[in-house]
Amino acid sequence: MKEDEKLSPWKHKIHEIIYEADTPMGKLFDIILFIIIIFSVILIMLESVKAIDAEYHEILFVLEWIVTIFFTIEYIARIISIRKPSAYIFSFYGIIDFLSTIPLYISYIFAGSQVLLAVRAFRLLRVFRILKLARFLGEASQLKRALKASRAKITVFLFAVLIASVMMGTLMYLVEGDEAGFTSIPTSIYWTIVTLTTVGYGDIAPITPQGQAIATIIMLLGYGIIAVPTGMVTAEFSKQNRDNASNLKESGSYVHVNTQCCPTCSKEGHRDDATHCYNCGSILNE
Repeated sequence: MKEDEKLSPWKHKIHEIIYEADTPMGKLFDIILFIIIIFSVILIMLESVKAIDAEYHEILFVLEWIVTIFFTIEYIARIISIRKPSAYIFSFYGIIDFLSTIPLYISYIFAGSQVLLAVRAFRLLRVFRILKLARFLGEASQLKRALKASRAKITVFLFAVLIASVMMGTLMYLVEGDEAGFTSIPTSIYWTIVTLTTVGYGDIAPITPQGQAIATIIMLLGYGIIAVPTGMVTAEFSKQNRDNASNLKESGSYVHVNTQCCPTCSKEGHRDDATHCYNCGSILNE
């Protein structure tokens, strides 16, 4: 399909329904999709409970096929209703949609008792459907910008934590030794990271007073380690809110809330008064 080729009327209608939410049909489709995604994830959870699966296996299997067929139709519809299918297929949502659709089909391709474990692993890919809910999180883009803006600080912070973990782990290895379970420096580093980030698994514990004193310091540091990256992201989030409010006040403009999706490259986030896509330049409204 050529990029400058116009979509036929029926393809344009499909594009309007499944890619946008400004129309009544688009809103209805998003609601239905939201409900089915939640329903499909619940099905996966129920299938993992052996007692429920043993009693209602056939019903769950039929429902799973119904959900899979719906997602298959949705996936095909998204491909045919865009001028440049590869833009959707290789996008984040395209990959997630594909992974959430294929497991049931793959389970029939790889038949036989010797590959049952592999089939089960493929079927677990259905859990990717929960990522399809990202389409409904309008504020996710602002959080993504905050994470992106603070990634350098977070990277430096994590690198510092890694250095501290290596140092503390090595020290614990020297102080405690094999008797307490600190059989190697990597094992000791593992214990240090677990102690820093959680309350510890309990599989390894210091037994000497010196080791317990070091462990106390590490546990106290853990509280600060949890707070620092959270504070970095929160500060960036607040800064963006202030900047957005300041820009709106100075320009006297308003927030652009339309869900217009480019029919060529599937990019979103256009201005309400936009006539062409900011990414590829294609006409938005034919």
